[in-house]
Amino acid sequence: MRFSVIIPCLNEADQIGELLHSLQPLRSRGAELIVVDGGSADGTLDIAAPLADRALAATRGRAAQMNAGAAVASGDVLLFLHADTRLPPDADTTVAQALARPGRCWGRFDVRIIGPHLLLRVVAAMMNARSRWTGIATGDQAIFVTREAFGRVGSYAEIPLMEDVALSKRLKLLAHPLCLRARVTTSGRRWQQHGVLRTILLMWRLRLAYALGADPERLAARYAHHGR
Repeated sequence: MRFSVIIPCLNEADQIGELLHSLQPLRSRGAELIVVDGGSADGTLDIAAPLADRALAATRGRAAQMNAGAAVASGDVLLFLHADTRLPPDADTTVAQALARPGRCWGRFDVRIIGPHLLLRVVAAMMNARSRWTGIATGDQAIFVTREAFGRVGSYAEIPLMEDVALSKRLKLLAHPLCLRARVTTSGRRWQQHGVLRTILLMWRLRLAYALGADPERLAARYAHHGR
């Protein structure tokens, strides 16, 4: 079982080198590292190229970038990883053992959010619990899926927000997700930058609106306005 780790990025020069260095042990065990850049202006792709198996440019948008990475991947398992998220050292073994269970074809890790604000621990705990209850995974949790299952559901919907939710809903029709207790760590920067509580409330509103049928384009505009 070969893994392809697909990393969408945009202006991540301060993160991408450290991330790829941390993934070299997985690469030495046969994992394929694919970085997909959405038009960075800070040299992200130049930093990534010597440390990855593939470093390519694609249309900007996380979903489009992840689909572009999946299209060139050679692995049996696709693992989608944000540039500010770090895998546990034995992620490949943990995922392989989990996928060996009958009928299972996708899943995600628990997450721990790094940052000084105490509410970030609450955010992570709620994210993990909600995911177990609903069967919906978020990109921060490092979604993994077999190539066969990813193809069956038609890859990521190329929408500007909630692409992870949309994919999870389609994958749930194939199998319940593997909700691994092993933790990835992710940066709390987006919560801290605009206020932890304010960002929590915004994400709750956006998720509820999406569940009620709101247009992802309008939700993305609201999210972008929050960041100003």
